[in-house]
Amino acid sequence: MKGLMGVEKDKNSAVIRIAAVVMYNEAGEALTVRKRGTEAFMFPGGKLEEGEAPVETERREISEELGLDLQAGDLKPLGELRAPAANEPGHVVECAAFEWAGVLHEAPAVRAEIEQARFYPVGSQARELAPLTRDVVFPLLLGN
Repeated sequence: MKGLMGVEKDKNSAVIRIAAVVMYNEAGEALTVRKRGTEAFMFPGGKLEEGEAPVETERREISEELGLDLQAGDLKPLGELRAPAANEPGHVVECAAFEWAGVLHEAPAVRAEIEQARFYPVGSQARELAPLTRDVVFPLLLGN
């Protein structure tokens, strides 16, 4: 079953529904975050709560994790994307991805379960990047 852009879903993989947003600094690098106790850097966001629209998930998660108040009108949908989960072996993430219209002048202070924030050039193949970030979203942003 394809339906979403990215890897094909394996019938044995559990699915995690998330929303994530690409946010840029003045140099055009994308913000990524790493959760406490994990190694992978990924776009800020999180799991959808019951009955929650992806854009509302994104606004809630960004507020909780980075202390920023994103406006729904500033979030451009990039699509529904799929990739192997970075931190949950045997799982696949299905992601409603967005791009934020604003510009970050510095890395926001991290809060909640986020331990570290880091900017990466779009297209980076750094091994510490989550598969969704490195293998699906970056190629999409580059038009590949």
